Amino acid sequence: MIKIGNGDEAAFSELYSQYAKMVLNLALHYVSNFQDAEEITQDVFLKIYHGARSFEQRSELRTWIYKITINTALNFIKKRKRFAFLDFFDLSDQNVFQNHPTTQEQESDQMKLIYKQIYSLPVNQKTAFILSYIDELPREEVANAMSISLKAVESLLQRAKEKIRHQINKG
Repeated sequence: MIKIGNGDEAAFSELYSQYAKMVLNLALHYVSNFQDAEEITQDVFLKIYHGARSFEQRSELRTWIYKITINTALNFIKKRKRFAFLDFFDLSDQNVFQNHPTTQEQESDQMKLIYKQIYSLPVNQKTAFILSYIDELPREEVANAMSISLKAVESLLQRAKEKIRHQINKG
């Protein structure tokens, strides 16, 4: 990060190569639209480039990038909702799943139903669920990325699983 902070383009390019797919996939979990996720990814890497000098090695680099991505995606959604009449989490249109990497591998109706339930969760529950079960991060890293306690992560996950289970059994 020191090299990037000093303007080393090769170091930045290496970082981009290593983390771009992770950032794009996480952004897709929030906006369900490939073009918007690409825009968020660009914004994230601009923030990383400009904030490289401020990176304090108290947390892992990956955790820092997750935090930036989550905050950038949430800000993107807030900005869009202020200026648009569309609900970006309207999943009645099944096309939102076509570009999602996870659903490209498993096109089943059950997976679509599960993802619909995940996307309908409150933001904190959705974030904890995605980072824990889809991105398979350790719980401590999820807590760090979300700036909450480990106990709070466990509580969010429990409530998310209960809501998903309830909605699937109901439908």
